[in-house]
Amino acid sequence: MSINLATKLREGTKKSHTMAENVGFVKCFLKGVVEKTSYRKLVGNLYFVYSAIEEEMERQKQHPVVSKIYFSELNRKQSLEQDLFYYYGANWREQVAPSAAAKAYVQRIHEISASAPELLVAHSYTRYLGDLSGGQILKGIAQRGMNLSEGEGTAFYEFQDIPDEKEFKANYRQAMNELPIDEATAERIVDEANAAFGMNMKMFMELEGNLIKAVGQMLFNTLTRKRGGASTELATAD
Repeated sequence: MSINLATKLREGTKKSHTMAENVGFVKCFLKGVVEKTSYRKLVGNLYFVYSAIEEEMERQKQHPVVSKIYFSELNRKQSLEQDLFYYYGANWREQVAPSAAAKAYVQRIHEISASAPELLVAHSYTRYLGDLSGGQILKGIAQRGMNLSEGEGTAFYEFQDIPDEKEFKANYRQAMNELPIDEATAERIVDEANAAFGMNMKMFMELEGNLIKAVGQMLFNTLTRKRGGASTELATAD
């Protein structure tokens, strides 16, 4: 029986996707307001999150479900290390620690790997497809917002081992649709993806204090005033 998981995830996470894009930090980022202290903290948090995802995906790569969507060319840990070196210097490991939200996110990834590895599909989908979908747009925003030159602090957005991102995403979605899972498992994966969106939102919310200090409360309020706008995938999957 074929479960159209890619469509289920896209449709089942639409509301979470919209909510994530309406977090103040994300709205400011998408409008080109990028404050370096907040941004480098985000890069640090993402380092711990991706380290956990990639550690557990590697551990579970023989699992009947996880193995089907295990693509090492997606890995972001090394590119995040390059960016952390740029933002913090050679001793970045001594300066970077996960925030409370990042710790909870990391803990969740380790928990499900131990108890229900198939749910790692949700975390792979939420992070990696979002990175692939919006990566070049977001790289440009970061470069302009922080006045970065090419190759400075944006390695995270570069997938050197994926020459055709559109083709890769199509193959990834096909692999998701062919996973050996039943309807109940598919629903659990969608639920976990929504939880992953929530964990990303909490990481973004933690950064708003630094951003408000940098740009001022009035400008922050103006930038985050609720109104319709273009959607770009900062944190999340297509």
